[in-house]
Amino acid sequence: MTVDDFIPKGKSSLACWVVSNFAAHHKRTAVYNKLKQVIPVDVYAVHRRLPSQDLLPTISHYYFYLSFENSIFQDYITEKLWKNAFSGGAVPVVLGPPRKNYEAMIPKDSFIHVDDFSSIEELGEFLKKLAGDKERYATYFKWKLNYTAMTSSNWLVEPLCQICTKLTTLQTPKVYWDLQSWEWK
Repeated sequence: MTVDDFIPKGKSSLACWVVSNFAAHHKRTAVYNKLKQVIPVDVYAVHRRLPSQDLLPTISHYYFYLSFENSIFQDYITEKLWKNAFSGGAVPVVLGPPRKNYEAMIPKDSFIHVDDFSSIEELGEFLKKLAGDKERYATYFKWKLNYTAMTSSNWLVEPLCQICTKLTTLQTPKVYWDLQSWEWK
């Protein structure tokens, strides 16, 4: 397999954003408002509804998916990255915690971070160039040669279900009520 096998065919539009919590005071709204002046960005859920069964097929037609978090906290990275961008076959443009936090969880060359650019205009110009350079664009999908995005609706529940079997193998805790009689063993 090659990287090209992982890139959905039929990309016809530059960028999209699926947003359910659109608020004027969010940083992501300000970034979007600047970015749409430089590149076309199709927005779903605010301006037009996108049925859940159409989410990933729709995203697959875009080169980039705006994975903009509504809150910016150290490890707050949501389904916008995992499910929408990675599973939808678009390169995520992220706005959230710093790059190093993303790199602790995903390959460093699998996403574009808004903070890597001196301006939103520079980001927009970069996205236009990247979409026109198929070879360079493909490098953002190299991670798929070694990894798979978890797409299960139970991506969090499945690992938690294993806790019950692990609990029975853990050592029983000891409680010492009388520290004076406690012996070093």
